Amino acid sequence: MSKQLTRIPFAHLPTRVESLPRLSDALGGPQILVKRDDQTGLAFGGNKTRKLEYLLADAKNKSARTLITTGSIQSNHCRQTAAAAARVGMDCILVLTGEEPEQPVGNTFLDLLLGAELVWTAQELRDATLKSVFQAAVDAGREPYLVPYGASNPIGAAAYVYAMREFLEQNIEADWIVFASSSGGTQAGLVVGAYLYGFQGQVLGISVDEPAADLRVKVAKLATETSQYLENAINYAENDIDVNADYLGGGYAVMGEVEREAIQLFARHEGLLVDPVYTGRAAAGMIDLIRKGFFSKDDTVLFWHTGGTPALFAEGYRGELLQEG
Repeated sequence: MSKQLTRIPFAHLPTRVESLPRLSDALGGPQILVKRDDQTGLAFGGNKTRKLEYLLADAKNKSARTLITTGSIQSNHCRQTAAAAARVGMDCILVLTGEEPEQPVGNTFLDLLLGAELVWTAQELRDATLKSVFQAAVDAGREPYLVPYGASNPIGAAAYVYAMREFLEQNIEADWIVFASSSGGTQAGLVVGAYLYGFQGQVLGISVDEPAADLRVKVAKLATETSQYLENAINYAENDIDVNADYLGGGYAVMGEVEREAIQLFARHEGLLVDPVYTGRAAAGMIDLIRKGFFSKDDTVLFWHTGGTPALFAEGYRGELLQEG
């Protein structure tokens, strides 16, 4: 790779790859492995931690003092951004969509604990509010840096180009890599990394919130931009991106029976926690595909765990996760 990016190394890397034999046996399907990016080490970890190493280096190079980003009320991205800001001594402003809760739980509680300033807005006003908050920070001399939604731009996605290299250097073979895909940065990086470093398997994103066609277009565009940014230009088309959007259920962050079952199966067979929004939905998709025979019984399927476990505590206090289907 021609271009080497600067980073601030606070993630716990490389993350482990573990076998899930009891889950594999319970499903009667292929061998299942898991890549533990839920253990990247920054305030409960997650996939955004890798991306923020490079984005914060860029922010520091531009003499920024305040990180600004946006996400939903239980945004894992926002929680990790707040933690990264605290780690390097920067301020953090989070524009969160939804109604301000009387009692903050899960990620929102952690945002406040980490010292972030929270600005609440409606979903349809998010972009306008973000622009206003950023300009106010400029006017106040706070030298802001805008971290993109999901940390998904070419800088953030490049972290998952390097993550693919890390996985291949662990000398573990997989026929499939399956993971939650939403803002597109993780999938775009893995797709570019698969090409650059010679991964021979398939990279399958399980959409958590967008129709397949829309997500393919988004990931193809970002993968192309990321490869160009890294000075290894590749033009990706929509049909180069493998997406399954059959598991959108009731919509973004609406936990249904399939997510509940997946969370329970992972917890009770492997002691492994997945969250209600991202990894739980991706796990539910993988489980259903195994049951349908989509994967060969001789395949090895790697579930790339992108984190999100604090959201369990937002759902758990209602008791829904303990209900049986």
